[in-house]
Amino acid sequence: MTASRLRRAFALWAALAAATFAAPAAFAQAWPSKPIRWIIPFPPGGPADINARMIAPRLAERLGQPVIIDNRPGAASNIGYEAAAKAAPDGYTMVMGVAGLVTNPHLYKLSFDPLKDLVGVAQLVTIQIVLVAHPSFAPNTLGEAIAAARAKPDTVRCAWGASTVLQLACETIRLDGKAPVTVVAYKGSAPAMTDLLGGHVDMMFDVPNSAAQHVRAGKLKVLATTNRARGQQPFPDAPSASETIPGFEMTTWQGLFVPAGTPREVVDRLNREVNAVITEPEIARRIADSGLSAPPMSVRDFNEMVRQDYERYGRLIRAAGIKAD
Repeated sequence: MTASRLRRAFALWAALAAATFAAPAAFAQAWPSKPIRWIIPFPPGGPADINARMIAPRLAERLGQPVIIDNRPGAASNIGYEAAAKAAPDGYTMVMGVAGLVTNPHLYKLSFDPLKDLVGVAQLVTIQIVLVAHPSFAPNTLGEAIAAARAKPDTVRCAWGASTVLQLACETIRLDGKAPVTVVAYKGSAPAMTDLLGGHVDMMFDVPNSAAQHVRAGKLKVLATTNRARGQQPFPDAPSASETIPGFEMTTWQGLFVPAGTPREVVDRLNREVNAVITEPEIARRIADSGLSAPPMSVRDFNEMVRQDYERYGRLIRAAGIKAD
C-alpha cells in the first residue's frame, strides 16, 4: 500500500471511529425529543401510582418533555413489567418497580428476567415495615412474642396482606426466629388490619402510614420495626427486629427501571433528574408526611440493592415453601 493510500485508509478509520464514539453523545444531547411513557403495573390510586403522579410533573419539567402515566395492572404486576422489559430501549419507556419485581420470578413462570431485561435507574422511596399487635396480646416486644410462640406452638398468629415481602417478614420470625407462629394470609392489608383491630389475629406486619393512625389512637401497639436501627419516624423509639433476630432488616421500595440496552447516558441523566426531584423541599415533605423516606441512590447502588433483594427473598421463599396462588 502506498503512503497516500495508507493516509486515506487511516483517515477513513479515524472518521468511522469518531462517528461511532460520537453517536451515543449525540443521542444523549437530543434525548428526550418526544413524550416519555411511564408504565405503572398497578391500578390508579394505589401507593405506587400516587407517588408516580406526584413525581412525574416535576420530572417532565426537568426533562422538557411530558411524562405520561400508563397504568398496566394485572397478573401480580407482571403485565406491566413484561411490557417494559420488551419495549424498545430508546429512553422513551420507563416502569415503576416495587419489591414484587424481585419476588415474582421465584413464584411465577415469567417470559422475562428482571435482572437481565430491565435496568434500575433510581430509587424513588423506601417504605418501612412495622410489626404491630392488638393491645390484648400480652407480649410487648418481638422477643416476648417469640417466647410466647415457643411456649405454645402455633397459637400466635402473624398476619400479612397485599405484599409477598410482608409475608416473608412473618416467615422470618418462624424460620430465623425459630418461633412456631401461624402465618395467616389475607387478600390485602385492609382486611388483615380489620381482623387485627378486632383481635382475631395477634400481630401483623404493615407499612407505617397505615398503622400509625391506629397506634396513635391506642388501638394497636408497636413490637418492632424492620429498620436497620432505631430512631426513624414515625416510631423512633421502637426497637429494631434485628436486635432480636440478627440480620432481620427488611424494607420495601419503589424505583424507576428502563429496558436493558437503554443508552447509559440516558440512564445517568434520569438518575440525576429523579434524585433532584425527590430532594426538592416540597416533594421531600410530601414523601415524609406519607411515612416514607427518599434517600437518593446511584445507578450502581440501586441495581446492587435490587440484586441482593432478589437473592435474599428467593432464599426465604424457597425455605418457607411459598407458592403462588
